[in-house]
Amino acid sequence: MTEPLTDQQTDRIIEMAWEDRTPFEAIFAQFGLKENDVIRLMRREMKPSSWRMWRARVQGRATKHQVKSAVDDARFKSNLQRSITHNKISKRG
Repeated sequence: MTEPLTDQQTDRIIEMAWEDRTPFEAIFAQFGLKENDVIRLMRREMKPSSWRMWRARVQGRATKHQVKSAVDDARFKSNLQRSITHNKISKRG
């Protein structure tokens, strides 16, 4: 990425990097930052203790790498999800 990132873009990249199911490839597609660039950005923008916690969390995590991930868009969704979402199931007596 040749242009400097805005504060809003930086915040979004950090948010995406913390999300378990957002692969580095998605960050690259949206912002043009490779995994190493994201790691450098996270190290620069976060407190040292937060960076170490994030780094330990994502290191080797398959869902952060699209090729290694078994996660796809066909996730299980309960038939009761609509009822649960509208808080009807919890009101059953």
